[in-house]
Amino acid sequence: MTQDFSTLAGFAQVLQDMPVIEAEARAAAMARNAQLTKPPGALGRLEELAAWYAGWRGDPRPRIQRPQVVIFAGNHGVTAKGVSAFPPEVTAQMVANFRQGGAAINQLAKVYGARMDVHALSLDRPTADFTDGPAMSEAECVEALHVGWNAVNADSDLLVTGEMGIGNTTSAAAIALALFGGEAQVWTGAGTGMDAAGIALKARVVAAGLARNPSARGNGLEALRCLGGRELAAMAGAIARARMLRIPVILDGFICGAAAACLHAECAETLDHCVAGHLSSEAAHAALLARMGKTPLLALEMRLGEGSGAALAIGVLKGAVACHSGMATFAEAGVSGG
Repeated sequence: MTQDFSTLAGFAQVLQDMPVIEAEARAAAMARNAQLTKPPGALGRLEELAAWYAGWRGDPRPRIQRPQVVIFAGNHGVTAKGVSAFPPEVTAQMVANFRQGGAAINQLAKVYGARMDVHALSLDRPTADFTDGPAMSEAECVEALHVGWNAVNADSDLLVTGEMGIGNTTSAAAIALALFGGEAQVWTGAGTGMDAAGIALKARVVAAGLARNPSARGNGLEALRCLGGRELAAMAGAIARARMLRIPVILDGFICGAAAACLHAECAETLDHCVAGHLSSEAAHAALLARMGKTPLLALEMRLGEGSGAALAIGVLKGAVACHSGMATFAEAGVSGG
């Protein structure tokens, strides 16, 4: 399987050549689950999650010991259209906060024993305003994909990708519109806290972006290049790299979902190694997850980004795997009924 790409066409080919779940390990995990000291199905979705995780790791009795959280930051030229309640300078300020350990994601990563890495992508060079043309050239998009690809630690056994980028809910809404159709206002939400007039402005900008970049319609990687941002492209690269390494991924909210949707549009099976960590309160996230066939693990009305919802879901997946691998079977415990 090739892992080298220097063009978007090359990256698309990488997506076609990905490894698949190890059916034998998953089947063995399911067989073990049937013998654990509990009524059948008593742990609900945790049982399904544990078998899914076991299949991707190729181990019917796995452990989660080395989770990784990777945050990517980028700036968007479309913020010049007034689509955010915060100025672009906040992106760099929050990157500094991540690196100093002061953000919500730092606390969640620490709680769940996750390594955390932060990558700022050319913050002094925002993407182009996509209402004037493509947000990125092919070379810029490929460069950002490589940043994400190379950010994944091969020794990790679980990955969360998060983001920071003022204006990126507008970018995510434009990608969703390009890939799934409908009306711009359906995919456009409050983001950092826009009022009704601000949301209406965002929706007009989203519609204008797709009108200016018609090649993005129905084309995952063109949508990423024309309407996305460097941090979205980096998340897509990291998610793809995790698949190559058989590292399961927990997807975060609407923006991470839009990045993942670009991969899904190229090849629906590309996201088989991913689960949705949570349902964001950003209005369109539920519809985005439904289009990708993902059911969220949590629904806590979060909309912070940073990978925070997905990081919180690390605990759910750790619990699922711990129960599966640590519980005794009926035979081991000497309990009748197995």
